[in-house]
Amino acid sequence: MFKKILIANRGEIALRVIRACREMGIASVAVHSTADSDAMHVRMADEAVCIGPPPANQSYLLVPAIISACEITGAEAIHPGYGFLSENEKFVQAVQDHGLTFIGPDPEHIRLMGDKITAKDTMKKLGVPCVPGSDGGVPTLEDALRIGEEFGYPVLVKATAGGGGRGMKLARSAEEMKNAFRTARSEAKAAFGNDEVYLEKYLGKPRHIEVQVFGDGKGNAVHLGERDCSLQRRHQKVFEEAPGPAIDAETRARIGKVCAEAVAAINYAGAGTIEFLFEDGEFFFIEMNTRLQVEHPVTESIFGVDLVREQIRVAAGLPLSFSQEDLQINGHSIEVRINAEKLPNFTPCPGRITAYHAPGGLGVRMDSALYNGYSIPPYYDSLIGKLIVHGRDRPEAIARLDRALGELIVDGIDTTLPMFRDLLRERAVLTGDYDIHWLESWLERANLTGNA
Repeated sequence: MFKKILIANRGEIALRVIRACREMGIASVAVHSTADSDAMHVRMADEAVCIGPPPANQSYLLVPAIISACEITGAEAIHPGYGFLSENEKFVQAVQDHGLTFIGPDPEHIRLMGDKITAKDTMKKLGVPCVPGSDGGVPTLEDALRIGEEFGYPVLVKATAGGGGRGMKLARSAEEMKNAFRTARSEAKAAFGNDEVYLEKYLGKPRHIEVQVFGDGKGNAVHLGERDCSLQRRHQKVFEEAPGPAIDAETRARIGKVCAEAVAAINYAGAGTIEFLFEDGEFFFIEMNTRLQVEHPVTESIFGVDLVREQIRVAAGLPLSFSQEDLQINGHSIEVRINAEKLPNFTPCPGRITAYHAPGGLGVRMDSALYNGYSIPPYYDSLIGKLIVHGRDRPEAIARLDRALGELIVDGIDTTLPMFRDLLRERAVLTGDYDIHWLESWLERANLTGNA
């Protein structure tokens, strides 16, 4: 087992990894920019190294600085968290080339799943159901128009290197395709340095379902059920739950088995998430994330496992600490992502926290790096905390979430808390009867002052 791990991240996910290290008796090293000198992950780690100025490309994305921090502190392994360099195969290769261990999959698996066309082709060969669409990249508008007519409109134009909705445009007709194709390519080039796009059939009212998988890198893998992440704004998840309210035990076992067998077949190591659109009882693969997900706590809650601990164990060469038979669902869990944003326009709202009180009680978990007096810097993602609740069933989890939201205090800045308090008054949320378009439709008509 490792004696010291460096966490190449910040905020609540860095704290999450530090806590797992502490429970395992492993020393932790935090890296930070000058803007994060007073951050909680810096305070809680056993050691801390400043790696640069506030811009992420001069600190948290600066590979030489992170490698140097390992050499200075004697850290043997790097946990990337999520975001930043967590799915950068060149970073993983550099880590390995310097004799260090990357706590995550091998670079070839990150590369394989990082390109949407290659990932889709691989999954199709492994028996994972995929959305109908182009067989590969679509180089010209003429090709796009031909494929659009073949599959029938509406269709989605998507960047092969995309994510988070960037480089993705909807075309409802041949006329709309002309603008959608050009815009998607332009966005993809600006965001990812790669303007290649592909086409997929647009599904009308699907749910976003993702399956948590875990492999040991030696041909063994398990699945830990699914999460429903359908409540999204601009393709960004805000409310996640497990198990999915629309998935029955037979369907869960079927798709879970397919996913576990797929990652086992490629000798995948560590945590991964296979994401699907789900409509009319059918799953359609959209992508695989080769890292820990923001919403991993809901899976931990219903299975009673520590996914970060398992990541560390597998990276150290140990076998999985549980089998598929050991994984039995217990109750229901919901997570809401709380952002420092001003409603109704979701404008980023950095600033000083004048009062902070985290909720508590049975089945309540608050993952956050906030504290009284902390100043949220303007340079990074606006996520400031995740409130996770667990109950014996979905109604109890919702009641617990409602109660916990009432206890949570974050003063000094604007947050998205009012949105969640309002959402829990909506019948669609209370019954679980929603799809990936529901939230944006609700936002268009909702009064986000606390009285939706």
